[in-house]
Amino acid sequence: MKVTPYLFFNGTCEEAVKFYEKVLGAKVAFMMRYKDMPAEATHSAEDDPKIAHVRFTIGDSVVMASDAPPQRFNKPQGFDMSLGIDKPEEADRIFAALSEGGTVTMPIAETFWAHRFGALVDKFGTPWMVNCEKPMA
Repeated sequence: MKVTPYLFFNGTCEEAVKFYEKVLGAKVAFMMRYKDMPAEATHSAEDDPKIAHVRFTIGDSVVMASDAPPQRFNKPQGFDMSLGIDKPEEADRIFAALSEGGTVTMPIAETFWAHRFGALVDKFGTPWMVNCEKPMA
């Protein structure tokens, strides 16, 4: 069994995925627009250019996403996308890049469990934690 996060965006999915490619090295495996769906799949014409489904990887993890139809979009809450980073310098870089245009909810800093830990909501509304753990005793 695998757990795969599925992110919903309010019309900014493609822009968000391109941002994650740049900042996190994400790799798109599959992307489909609403206009490319089979004829029996109903959607409004204004949704044609939006993303119906995208599958991408960040490191070894799979993430899926789409532009939710307006009646299905809910602001993300109750979870964070958690990134495990090996080097403090890389954690600092990623945190700074992800927080650009977003909101920092916990500045990145050393904690009792991590060389670096910080939390933010990116400019697309996705909540993230950046964690560079100390070795466990």
